[in-house]
Amino acid sequence: MRQRILSLVVLVFACICSKAQSVNIIPKPSFAESLKGNAFVTAHTQIKGRSNVAKSATFLADYLHKMYGLTPAVTNKFKHGTETEIELTIAPKNNAIKGAYSLTVKDKKITITGSDEEGVFYGIQSLIQLLPTAKSNRLIIPAVKVKDEPRFAYRGGHFDVGRHFFDVAFIKKYIDLLAMYKFNTFHWHLTEDQAWRIEIKKYPELTRVGAYRNGTIINHYPGNGNDNTPEEGFYTQEQVKEIVAYAAARYITVIPEIELPGHSSAAIAAYPSLSCFPKRVTNIPVNMVSQRSVKEAQKNNRVKFVQETWGVFDDVYCAGKDSTFYFLQDVLEEVMALFPSKYIHIGGDECPKTFWKQCPACQKRIRDNHLKDEFELQCYFIERIEQYVNSKGKNVIGWDEILEGGLAPNAAVMSWRGEKGGIEAAKQHHNVVMTPGEFCYLNRANSQKEDSLTAGNSLHIEKVYSYNPVPAALSAEEAKYIMGAQACLWTEYITNPAKVEYMLLPRLSAMSEVLWTAPEKKNWVEFSGRLDNEFKRYDWLGLNYCKIYLRDKK
Repeated sequence: MRQRILSLVVLVFACICSKAQSVNIIPKPSFAESLKGNAFVTAHTQIKGRSNVAKSATFLADYLHKMYGLTPAVTNKFKHGTETEIELTIAPKNNAIKGAYSLTVKDKKITITGSDEEGVFYGIQSLIQLLPTAKSNRLIIPAVKVKDEPRFAYRGGHFDVGRHFFDVAFIKKYIDLLAMYKFNTFHWHLTEDQAWRIEIKKYPELTRVGAYRNGTIINHYPGNGNDNTPEEGFYTQEQVKEIVAYAAARYITVIPEIELPGHSSAAIAAYPSLSCFPKRVTNIPVNMVSQRSVKEAQKNNRVKFVQETWGVFDDVYCAGKDSTFYFLQDVLEEVMALFPSKYIHIGGDECPKTFWKQCPACQKRIRDNHLKDEFELQCYFIERIEQYVNSKGKNVIGWDEILEGGLAPNAAVMSWRGEKGGIEAAKQHHNVVMTPGEFCYLNRANSQKEDSLTAGNSLHIEKVYSYNPVPAALSAEEAKYIMGAQACLWTEYITNPAKVEYMLLPRLSAMSEVLWTAPEKKNWVEFSGRLDNEFKRYDWLGLNYCKIYLRDKK
């Protein structure tokens, strides 16, 4: 008898799983059930919602028009006799997780109810995934019932535009890809050794000089020559506002990154006085330097250059000069006025102490402030910047090196060198975003069979999918400080939009499920089945994606 009951339970569970698996939504919802029947969207379909969902209603109407040529009416009152109604509502619930929603598709009615505006938008993203991948005047949508909520409050996607520049149109496309998978944070890496990409009105040389690179090394670091091809570009403040607004319309917060105290070669090239040694020539090895830089050095006695190779460089912001901090405060003041985000990313990674050890001003700073060494000097640097950022009502977030010498009081940590830094920060009760390169760096090769120039080891989609951002080493209380995780895309070896898409897709879909879906509901085999359907959508949307995974399955 007991065995029969057990068999019945297994059978029921299998049926439930089967229903859930047939709903092709990524990331996987908390609950999804296929129902009998279909709904249809046509030119006569109406989208109804009050003013509090108008932004999402317009988004859906625009998508249907762009992709299918349909022009559904957006209204706050249904007219009877329409073929299908899409109703968008907000129904706040006590203790509801931000972004929770329900979606019901049945007969002539599609209902999306969010616990807030974000929830309605995420419900729309799920509905879009149910649409056919072919143009038609009558779109068939399978009947479903979905109840859903995100696992993490921070679901991030990072993009480095310092190594290579991408125009405003593509930045918007990148944001669209994040929105498609319910990411809510865009980490925009704007300054680097190889370029300064954001207009700062008080310091025009940052973009006149710092946004221009004379050439780039050929092949993997350390390279076998320089391509001698200029690389330039930056975003005006008006363009930044446009991008921030575009992201906000998709419920995505943009966090800017202004690197300090390291990775500052481009700023130093523009304003050499920021260096510990303004007259010391930028060290670019002979086999990596462009012909133009050589000529400029010889003809104009120029000593500071935007870096043309990758790596870590000794010439960093001088920590001993107050003028350095005044400069950075001026920069951050203009940056913070453009970005409404709570966090400002200040980098803090890979800052050599070589020049600080040699610099009289830095050594004086160490003595005057009773610091133990250059690591504590870095902590002083970060804390001083944090105090200024805090005074403007913002918080800083930085890579896990900001732990070195002691963590600034209110700083959040982005753990990239494995999970150790994130664990340490969480144990100190600091907010943490996990982004270990082993699981989260999508600039790594998709497969060992990859024939494209990429960075580091390979990172197969299945490994991305396997990641759990909450380390077992943390207690339940400490785990509360893990805000979420982030996929990162560094562009040393990524020079064009098609390759960006290739490196992101389909691994971004796997990361979305890491961030959204409860671990006990994840299943690689089941996910891979939904992924097959997702490839059809990529083709329909005209996206360039990596097909190695398809080849590996055969």
